[in-house]
Amino acid sequence: MEPSEARRLLEERASRRQAKDFASADEIRERLREGGWDVVDTPQGSELRELELPPPPRAVTMLTILHGWADDAERWLAGVLSRTRDHDFEALLVDNSGSPGVASWLAGRQGERVRPLTLEPPQGWADAANRGLEASAGGVVILFDPGVELTGDVAGPLLECLDDPGVVAAGAFGVRCADRIGHFHADAGPEVDALEGYVLAVRREQAIEVGGFDRRFRFYRLADFELCFRLRDRFHGRAMVASEVPVVRHEHRLWERLGEEERDRLSRRNYYRFLERWGKREDLVTR
Repeated sequence: MEPSEARRLLEERASRRQAKDFASADEIRERLREGGWDVVDTPQGSELRELELPPPPRAVTMLTILHGWADDAERWLAGVLSRTRDHDFEALLVDNSGSPGVASWLAGRQGERVRPLTLEPPQGWADAANRGLEASAGGVVILFDPGVELTGDVAGPLLECLDDPGVVAAGAFGVRCADRIGHFHADAGPEVDALEGYVLAVRREQAIEVGGFDRRFRFYRLADFELCFRLRDRFHGRAMVASEVPVVRHEHRLWERLGEEERDRLSRRNYYRFLERWGKREDLVTR
């Protein structure tokens, strides 16, 4: 509802209240709420406050988590907007950077298909990703690293994979365990043990049902594989590499910004978390 119409209704509501026609006044208040406006009654009179309406449902949410590097986000978003036109989609960018510059850039890109979500203060990787899952309007959520560039229709082959109810996760880059659980190697699939979070598609309701990403994973490594194992375990489903997913992987900033010792420390911590839960589940290893 336009602000001018909202103000007109607010004046009409005041007139109805003055005439003690409270039933009509309440009806007008509901009309305003449906139009995106709340009425706040104060001793000085009634005021309008614009409500943040929920986004419309979408078939797919293209989701990424930002920790800085707006140029990477711009390249990712340009690919999403130009290559996903044939789908009912939204682009959701979770700003976990704590950077005023990134927040300002995001505010300038907001639109019908583009939604920013700024986290203050920044959170661990899994918590930030879960906020994105919860806020998504798509029935399917495709998570991307912002260093990924879309060069064609990425949503199409992933949605096609998930058309199979037996598939619980789909992506571009798969892994299988070699020798033992947790010793992962890249695998072209199509069926794999888990999928890398560079490009990872899941059904939103299923991901939320299993609790999303394990919030103990404040660093990103293995959080993607752990979610795939939980989805496969809960729903007795498969993880699949989709064929011909047109993406280019550029620099992974969260990895490159750390020194080797810090990388090893954070990765080892997540590795032990993964093994604690899944280390004995040989039944989840793809044969």
